[in-house]
Formats: sequence, C-alpha cells, structure tokens
Amino acid sequence: MIDHLSLQCADVMAAATFYDAVLGTLGGARVMEFSGVIGYGVEGRPTFWVGPLGDDRPNREVHVAFVAADRAAVRSFFAAAVGTGAEVLHEPRLWPEYHPTYYGAFVRDPDGNNVEAVCHSAE
Repeated sequence: MIDHLSLQCADVMAAATFYDAVLGTLGGARVMEFSGVIGYGVEGRPTFWVGPLGDDRPNREVHVAFVAADRAAVRSFFAAAVGTGAEVLHEPRLWPEYHPTYYGAFVRDPDGNNVEAVCHSAE
C-alpha cells in the first residue's frame, strides 16, 4: 500500500549516520541523494527518505517499522542502533500480543522517532 515514506530531520547527516548503520543490517542502502535528501532502498529503488525540516515547527514523532528477514537481523539492527548511541525503547523480543511470532526491537533515531525492526516468521 505504501510506495515510499519520508522523514524530516533536524540534522540530515546525523540521521544518515543512523540509517546507514541500521538499514545496512536489513539489506537496505543509500540508493539516491540530491538537494539535501537521501533515499534508502533495495535494488536501486528508494522507498525511505530523510531530508531537512521544511519549516521552523518542531518535528513530531512517527513510528516506522522495517522488515527484517529473520530474528538475527532484528538483533543486528538493534546492535547497530545501540552502536550509534540510539535510545533503547524495547530490546529484541517476542510480542505475542501482536501475534505469536512477532519479533521486534524498538529504538529512537536522532530526531526522536520510534524506529523498529520486525520479523514475522518463526525461527
């Protein structure tokens, strides 16, 4: 349903440092950059963007969940995020209230967004 998503960031380079680290663990990479915005994706197609704030209003928190191929990738995402100094919201674990095999980890990016990696399959 969603083709792409863009976050506005107070410091695009700080956001890029974070997303370079965490999305690399999930198979994503920078695939496009222009005019101060950076696009991430797989196979050359950007589906997630970071760019500068559009005005002087403060950024509002959003929640973004990225697909992880397996539970090991969720753990790698979490370790990479912690390695950048990200605030830990929830360490990797099962979330049976969502469904029996929902395995996710949640952190805050440099702009305070709730960023998750999630695997839906059993290990």
